[in-house]
Amino acid sequence: MEDLYALDFDGVLCDSCGESSLSAVKAAKVRWPSLFNGVDSSLEDWIVDQMHVVRPVVETGYENLLLVRLLLETRIPSIRKSSVAEGLTVEGILENWAKIKPIIVAEWNEDRDSLIDLFGKVRDEWMDNDLATWIGTNRFYPGVPDALKFASSKLYIVTTKQSRFADALLRELAGITIPVERIYGLGTGPKVKVLKQLQEMPEHQGLTLHFVEDRLATLKNVIKESELDGWNLYLGDWGYNTQKEREEAASIPRIRLLGLSDFSNKLK
Repeated sequence: MEDLYALDFDGVLCDSCGESSLSAVKAAKVRWPSLFNGVDSSLEDWIVDQMHVVRPVVETGYENLLLVRLLLETRIPSIRKSSVAEGLTVEGILENWAKIKPIIVAEWNEDRDSLIDLFGKVRDEWMDNDLATWIGTNRFYPGVPDALKFASSKLYIVTTKQSRFADALLRELAGITIPVERIYGLGTGPKVKVLKQLQEMPEHQGLTLHFVEDRLATLKNVIKESELDGWNLYLGDWGYNTQKEREEAASIPRIRLLGLSDFSNKLK
């Protein structure tokens, strides 16, 4: 019986948190120059450190921009434009991001699409000007490049990252070419829709279907769709999730908690 694996990218294959945090700071300087021009390197380092802690809440890249500004507002009362920043901790962000996000978007008068465009543009410029440094701020998890290279299963990438960035990292950093038509990136629709498309393809009939993800919320969305009952679901415990989320996942019968070495072995 042949296997098909649909794999999330960030937090399953690649740790891109360094790159996304630095790109968010660069983009924030473009978007809100008056707020960020006075930010010195030690405050910038603090923001990037905190971004590693709050990374589990990010579903789509542009949210990094919102988080960078919110973290700055928690530190500097004089620039606060949001009602939520005062007294807010990283734990508070991890617990309440779904409630906080719409509040700050409204209070800062921002919109999702222009932030997505800006975030993509800043990354493109960085890649064009200094590809080696951009690549170097990302890392594939140990054993993952070999597991992808020698996989006997059919592989698809299903990610909220823009496809061109996932493709560049696979080629330049992992030394792997995955055909572009097998990379479903930002703009291809929600992951539940992509999984439905994959399972309906004639060439995938009879295959055993597996979906590996590091966001518990995404796996819960899959469980809600009875059409997707045929998928084996895994939460990668090495990715961007919290202890609390891993414990919750362990209590859900549909979800299997997966370790990194088990993941690599499964693909082979």
